[in-house]
Amino acid sequence: MNENMVKWVQEGNISIPRALLLYYKEMNMNENELVLLLHVISFLEKGNDFPTPSEISSRMTISTSQCTEILRKLIQKGFIQIEDGQSNDGIRFEKYSIEPLWHKLVNEFLRNQNDQRKDQQQKNEVDLYTVFEQEFGRPLSPFECETLALWLDDDRHEPLIIKAALREAVISGKLNFRYIDRILFEWKKNGIKTIEQAKSYGNKFRQHSRQQIRPNETEQAPRSEAVPFYNWLDQ
Repeated sequence: MNENMVKWVQEGNISIPRALLLYYKEMNMNENELVLLLHVISFLEKGNDFPTPSEISSRMTISTSQCTEILRKLIQKGFIQIEDGQSNDGIRFEKYSIEPLWHKLVNEFLRNQNDQRKDQQQKNEVDLYTVFEQEFGRPLSPFECETLALWLDDDRHEPLIIKAALREAVISGKLNFRYIDRILFEWKKNGIKTIEQAKSYGNKFRQHSRQQIRPNETEQAPRSEAVPFYNWLDQ
């Protein structure tokens, strides 16, 4: 039993990116091609740089001729390439390289991530219109929709920042697009790009406003007044 376990451990493992299992279909690869590639990777890791179709097919449920055809297709598709090598004693030989596979996989992964970001961006934009209509309690006018589009496309404001400006307008009791536009203008001018920065900026202004409400007031004449909200249109 112990000897069998040792042999099992000595066989080792092959390590492949999970992305290969996720995206092989999008890369125009079928299951036979994928499994054959995995066997090629296994042979390479064991030191056999150029396994024959017969060696590969002996581990699969396909014939040697089928294996040869699949190998040819993988080379045509650019997943495998045959390279020239040379041993220490000068003997030249051929070997398989799967480096093209990794390049294609990285490109597919980045493309997929970009598509996901675009989908999320579109979802955020649709959600943004919904949030505005909920706060205004009515459908947005064509002009208001165009203004939202300008904030997103021309001014490059993130949907989360626009929502934060909307919340600022709601808190200040000045729910109109001109007021929100002024908030976004001030934030952009001051380099505000995140929700945390927007909150910090508003808190600092309110603290400053509280100190400036009655500059001649002394400690002996304390007062208790509500702190006014930041009127961005006064800037």
